[in-house]
Amino acid sequence: MKLDPLRTLPGLVAAGLVGRDGLALETVGEGGEALAAELAALRAGAERVGRRLGAGTVSRFALTGDGVEILALTSGDYVLGAALTRGVDTRPAGQVLARLIQDLTLPEDADD
Repeated sequence: MKLDPLRTLPGLVAAGLVGRDGLALETVGEGGEALAAELAALRAGAERVGRRLGAGTVSRFALTGDGVEILALTSGDYVLGAALTRGVDTRPAGQVLARLIQDLTLPEDADD
């Protein structure tokens, strides 16, 4: 599965990969389906703010709550996000998410 590298991250609560249509393509963890369902809406809101501020394309956003931190990256039609226990170093998750989203959006013949 594409999201398997996320399973080993310390503090991972849930992760999800969603298409622009809002349908979950893959999830990890008990809250994965819920996270995936909200990622498309979060992306739409982030893109709206980006347009209104003239910030250009939004490629990354983060939210912090009382108990979790959510990191999400976008590329093409995909949103990939992970919810981590608050207080855990999010840098490793950011690196894994960046690698995964890049792999998802590479052309099929990129390895040739």
